[in-house]
Amino acid sequence: MIQRADIIGCGVGELEAAKLLAQVATLCGPPEARWREAARCILRPDHPFALHQLFYRKIYGNAGGPVFFPESADLEYAHLTALRRELGLDSHAALFAWSVAEREAFWERTVARLGIRFCKPYTRLLDLSQGVEAPKWFVGAAMNIAESCFQAPADQTAIVFQREGGRLERMSFGALEALCDQVAGGLCALGFGPGDRIAVAMPMTAESVAIYLGIIKAGCAVVAIADSFAAPQIAARLRIGEAKVVFTQDVILRGGRELPLYPRLVCADAPLAIVLSGCAEGLTEALRPGDLRWDEFLQADAMPMAVACDPDETTNVLFSSGTTGDPKALPWTHVNPIKCGADAHYHQDVHPGDVVAWPTNLGWMMGPWLIYAAFLNRATMALYYGTPTERGFGEFVQAAGITMLGVIPSMVRTWRSTGCMEGIDFSAIRAFSATGECSNAEDMHYLMALAGYRPILEYCGGTELAGGYLLSTLVEPVAPATFNSATLGTDLAILDEHGQECASGEVFLVPPAIGMSTRVLNRDHRAVYYAGVPKRGGVPLRRHGDQVERLAPGIYRVHGRADDAMNLGGIKVSSAEIERVLNAMPGVVETAAIAVPPPGGGPSLLVIFAVLEDADNPQQDAMQQAIRRELNPLFKIHEVVVVESLPRTASNKVMRRVLRERYGRKPREHQRTGS
Repeated sequence: MIQRADIIGCGVGELEAAKLLAQVATLCGPPEARWREAARCILRPDHPFALHQLFYRKIYGNAGGPVFFPESADLEYAHLTALRRELGLDSHAALFAWSVAEREAFWERTVARLGIRFCKPYTRLLDLSQGVEAPKWFVGAAMNIAESCFQAPADQTAIVFQREGGRLERMSFGALEALCDQVAGGLCALGFGPGDRIAVAMPMTAESVAIYLGIIKAGCAVVAIADSFAAPQIAARLRIGEAKVVFTQDVILRGGRELPLYPRLVCADAPLAIVLSGCAEGLTEALRPGDLRWDEFLQADAMPMAVACDPDETTNVLFSSGTTGDPKALPWTHVNPIKCGADAHYHQDVHPGDVVAWPTNLGWMMGPWLIYAAFLNRATMALYYGTPTERGFGEFVQAAGITMLGVIPSMVRTWRSTGCMEGIDFSAIRAFSATGECSNAEDMHYLMALAGYRPILEYCGGTELAGGYLLSTLVEPVAPATFNSATLGTDLAILDEHGQECASGEVFLVPPAIGMSTRVLNRDHRAVYYAGVPKRGGVPLRRHGDQVERLAPGIYRVHGRADDAMNLGGIKVSSAEIERVLNAMPGVVETAAIAVPPPGGGPSLLVIFAVLEDADNPQQDAMQQAIRRELNPLFKIHEVVVVESLPRTASNKVMRRVLRERYGRKPREHQRTGS
């Protein structure tokens, strides 16, 4: 029972406390019913988050539970509801089962719902004559996936964008396609044609979106390079991708500073560069002989074009996020983007006219994903050129009327620690979605509370899937940091170390499905994904590498990568499980857990790298108590290493491998050793 002292302790006054207690007294029924009523009628976005937490704990106890429940309007509007009714199915579970049992029927219906255009129709949707590891989709067809991105009315806004410190700007679908045709025409004028690889190393802007689709319209392939990389990493990607020309920017404006980009391309010995300006005043850099300014490159009289291609031809070379050695190079074809559009259509429920945003970059798969998720569903894409961890981004979300906002969990943690998004009007939001790393339940609850309990749809997959294998929906209740569905069309199995199905273990996928890679440019694809894996019903499973727990039928939690799992005293635990407990502690900004071998052998030692509000207080005793209380009393922290920040990839994932290497070097710096 909630007491007056509890409520006042959460930052509300006496009068407000009395009103809240009177309303709490009316709550009855099971926990789900009481929470649903509290979230709908009592709690407000401007209430202190501590109050939301109090209600949640008092209603659900330690077990927790959903904080979002779909209303009738959510259910009636959803694409999933329409599809289920078309098929005469009575539940979401039945719909998922149909989508993986009748894969050809599912993907054929999906292609029709998205309106995918074919220059020449396919004679067969799927050919498995070479096995499930090498499926052939849309046999006999010719297509250019960029054409399917321009089905919205020409005068509808394609991109709403805002430069740092600037005003809201818009570009229509008609204007965007015209710019794409100018890009395609410019490439043709320079002598490039179908099959050529064209690099893009620049921020996610309206122009970079036009460049991306223009390259594909010309029958060429994009070599995507994140704008955060240093010259050696840029050079490696240009080499692996065999890029013949590169689009880039002179500088990037962030936080009022000009960060040089073109000079990094020069240091990387890039091929012919076409350079855009990151400043309103024009180019800040003198160009190498032969390099072109953007306005010199564009073809003013370019004719509309879209080269018809085999569906299996490459449209985009994307790289794994590693920063040492050669990154894995994954080619997307004209088929992969259908997966992006399908995930957004069914799960994030993107409709024509919606406004979709996800702070990202073309060098990470979520950049191309955002293009296809929005445009294949005839929605508007929203791009903010500034920093997404500052209030200006929230003001952009509000002004642009964003309806589906993608987030990275660490970004939400920053919002919570700084309070920079409090007071922002999130009323246009129908759903958030989160990917990139394991979510923290309290952080996700915090964001949902700010938005009047609109759901955060967790999303887990990868570049090699062109989307996800787990993705929540708006038609089922949502609990913080958990998944309420696997992705339609993509079946999975969770196996223990003996290859037996279990509730918590390593996830394997059941091929084939649109989006799953069939090639790696610089690796043996079969060795990476299929060698040595078990079979299900005689069909080889596909390795993915995540640790996943099935909490209940259709309900999942992801515990990070299998290679981030550790064995502590004979008990297997993931880094994410430990970090989830520690990140919830007061004064802890974020943590990363690693296991290290002790000198002379023996059981692995648990080491915590921690970013703390007070660097002089490593909190090892408090961390140890939290792990003993929440996880296992046998897990002992060997050492807490206090750091200013954690190393991250270009896609914002924590690089625990780098931390293991750093810990192994002597002498070690900035460490706090416990008993």
